[in-house]
Amino acid sequence: MLARKGLLPDGFLLTRLAEDAQPSRIRPKSQRARFITKSGSCNVAHKNIREQGRFLQDVFTTMVDLKWQHSLLIFTSAFLCSWMLFAMVWWLLAFAHGDLEPRDPNEPGPVPCVTSIHSFTSAFLFSIEVQVTIGFGGRMVTEECPLAIIVLIIQNILGLIINAIMLGCVFMKTAQANRRAETLIFSRNAVIAPRNGRPTLMFRVGDLRKSMIISATIQLQVIRRTVTAEGEVIPVCQLDIQVENPLRSNGIFLVSPLIISHTIDRGSPLYEVSAQSLATEDLEIIVILEGVVETTGITMQARTSYIPEEILWGRRFVSIMTEEDGRYSVDYSKFGNTVPVRMPALSAKELDQTRGVQDSGPHEGKPQGWGLVRAGRGGYRRGGGRVCDDAAAKPWYVVADKEEEKKGQKKTVKLEEIGREIEEETAEDMSD
Repeated sequence: MLARKGLLPDGFLLTRLAEDAQPSRIRPKSQRARFITKSGSCNVAHKNIREQGRFLQDVFTTMVDLKWQHSLLIFTSAFLCSWMLFAMVWWLLAFAHGDLEPRDPNEPGPVPCVTSIHSFTSAFLFSIEVQVTIGFGGRMVTEECPLAIIVLIIQNILGLIINAIMLGCVFMKTAQANRRAETLIFSRNAVIAPRNGRPTLMFRVGDLRKSMIISATIQLQVIRRTVTAEGEVIPVCQLDIQVENPLRSNGIFLVSPLIISHTIDRGSPLYEVSAQSLATEDLEIIVILEGVVETTGITMQARTSYIPEEILWGRRFVSIMTEEDGRYSVDYSKFGNTVPVRMPALSAKELDQTRGVQDSGPHEGKPQGWGLVRAGRGGYRRGGGRVCDDAAAKPWYVVADKEEEKKGQKKTVKLEEIGREIEEETAEDMSD
């Protein structure tokens, strides 16, 4: 392990997940099933597959997907079977030509098809020499039998095909994209803490190699059991979660460990999750990181997941990056460490209700902070989007004062946010 080589502090186990011990939490005795394990493998068993022949139609991919011991067993068997098959062919040629009959070495006899073949063992040795092109020089094909020359050509071609398939499978198995994902680490736990006045789901991801992941993107999904309005039970319902990014994209620059966040607002699947209901929620948050390996140009994917028992409420990740001697330094010994923060146990929906935010009407589901804003002189304009300041999000009916600085003088402009339903008198003023 890299931890033993001094790259990481002692006692820090380097796996796909890296973190220090978290405060003990009460976990249920029966661990619930998950679709994606912490190491990134899919925890799904495929049973009763009747069309097994489809795997044989893509033999190369099937060989690459096999385990190493199975692949080596198949390669060894393929070589042994080909050697034995052509050994039998060479022995039959020698037997048909009469080369196996005992002769007096002092008397000259007919020229054999293959020299120095006297038994099946010598035929097997000649088959190995032909296919692996060793050529000890004791046995060789003569011009006596044209059929022996044809067999020699066929065995050489078949041996090249077996070597090419074996080398291709070995290369693909050693250069698979999931090997690069072994040095991508995720925090064992995700946290929910307030950020910019809103509850936010966060987790940390880092890359241990200096070679970067080009065009890295990260995707979050919630898998949960849902019931439709018609009563249909959907055991696996996948819902995308928007990653918080000012560019409205899921791209990240993974040059150092990053904290990936998701703001829990009205459009979030976690909008109604509170600290008490989190432990009983039947959901799983899947993290998918994709990108191109800089050194090989192969597209890779790293995966992990978080179940409710692995989501810490009211905690925040500690800082692990410092500036030393003109360069940034990352302390991986604190990769998964968290600290408690003050946070109410209410869900995001309950917090909005206590603040007076309405969640009914024609604009339900839109981000908070959007609406019509009147700017003093009777004009109307759209609001400034989501609230991103440190203060808590204000209700839609709050009247605020905004100061504008124009030509060196401060001018106070009174802004009034209009609700979803505009009265008829206001509509007439707007038309005027």
